[in-house]
Amino acid sequence: MSELPYKNADAVQRIEALLEERILVLDGAMGTMIQAHELQEEDFRGERFADHGAPLKGNNDILSLTRPDVIRGIHSAFLEAGADIVSTNTFNATRISQADYGTEDLAEELNRTSAALAREAADDFMVSNPGRECFVLGSLGPTNRTASLSPDVNRPEYRNIDFDELRDAYAEAARGLVAGGADLLVVETVFDTLNCKAALYGIETLFEALGYRLPVLVSGTIVDASGRTLSGQTVEAFWHSIRHAKPFAVGLNCALGAREMRPYLADLSRIAPCYTSVYPNAGLPNAFGEYEETPV
Repeated sequence: MSELPYKNADAVQRIEALLEERILVLDGAMGTMIQAHELQEEDFRGERFADHGAPLKGNNDILSLTRPDVIRGIHSAFLEAGADIVSTNTFNATRISQADYGTEDLAEELNRTSAALAREAADDFMVSNPGRECFVLGSLGPTNRTASLSPDVNRPEYRNIDFDELRDAYAEAARGLVAGGADLLVVETVFDTLNCKAALYGIETLFEALGYRLPVLVSGTIVDASGRTLSGQTVEAFWHSIRHAKPFAVGLNCALGAREMRPYLADLSRIAPCYTSVYPNAGLPNAFGEYEETPV
């Protein structure tokens, strides 16, 4: 990892100063907030994609183009609720994931526009609330492919994605997030460390081309009570696999609930010299597919 200057060194210094004082609060889940709006196919299509040849409902990322009012409103609601950091509506905005909807060529635009929406919401909120410091976290989700595992149990050697494809897709998405005004980037919900390493390589390649960098966070996900990622690593093994990238923060998200994640987060905090992050979901579903954990 080369020593490049931060794009916005002042913002990084402010973040670090705040972290010395207290825990910074990340916003909540984008997907459930979108679901609450009960949007229909025409919302996802808008005028621009009215004649698109495939269904678009469920492609939450495209709402940054077709319903920016909804996405901007969600960011504002989280800021009003006390969030210090809002994350972009880009969890599935890589070329790889967007291919499911036939919208892969929109990847960079989706990331740029989504980051700009979050940036506008944060900036406007700070103007209206003097003294509040708010930041934008550019989200890079795990994609719907895995470089380590075969999707075909009868062909264990087969892969439906390779390292270079992942690297390029992540670099493209990150380029859009940087251009849109993100303060930080996060490679999140990592279930396959090889995917994550491709993402980190792609991001670093982008930084080299730009001549500056943004702080990068890495957030893995534990898939069950064994305390391992889907590709089989413990949190300690996961950290040692990505520590060369010198992340600004490392942590866990999704999968287990807050109580069950605590010991694994403690392990990360003990071994990683950087900041630690966590954003749990409502735990594992019960026998009826319901989530019993509440916010309090």
